[in-house]
Amino acid sequence: MSDQQPHKDLAKTIDELEKKCEEKPHSVTAHHHLALVYLKAGRRQDAINELNRALEIDPLSVEPLINLGAIYFEDGNLDKALEANSLAVKANPHLAQGHTNIGLIHQQREEFKAAVESYLKATEVDPKFENAWANMATAYILDNDIENGMKAAQEALKIKPDFPLAKNNLAVALYYSKDYKGAMEHAEKAKELGYPVEPKFLEAIREALG
Repeated sequence: MSDQQPHKDLAKTIDELEKKCEEKPHSVTAHHHLALVYLKAGRRQDAINELNRALEIDPLSVEPLINLGAIYFEDGNLDKALEANSLAVKANPHLAQGHTNIGLIHQQREEFKAAVESYLKATEVDPKFENAWANMATAYILDNDIENGMKAAQEALKIKPDFPLAKNNLAVALYYSKDYKGAMEHAEKAKELGYPVEPKFLEAIREALG
């Protein structure tokens, strides 16, 4: 009975929001909210359709653009993800999440310098945005810039001391800097925090420690 109740509640919410969209067909907010509930219900194509309806009303509505970009990114459609996030930061240049998302797209394409540039824009907008710092660390490390990767990971951890991604990135940077004890400490902490630390990486640290 308890398992069925959330589904009933979700169906009721969808029904209410669909009616609201019929009553207010030109409401960006109504279509956006319906899209988010469709996503929660696993109805991805319906969510995409509603986000696109919201954007037909206001092509530069930031939240629908960010959410549409996230769906496209998850689906591996990087061109459309980049287009949506680029429009979002055009509408709001101070959108740290949008710049970070663009960085992630470049990173996925192995365009690491472009990724770092986008992450730097995000941190200029919001110096306390730990996700941008942590992902910047990843991009630097992948581009073999270990020193800056370490600095970016440390910045993320100043903001959020138990950030799993940043802990793992710091562990990697320390490993390449031959601080194997520090690498193991941060790798184990990252794993404890739920980060999927690569087993081969842990094995390499153990071998280096002797």
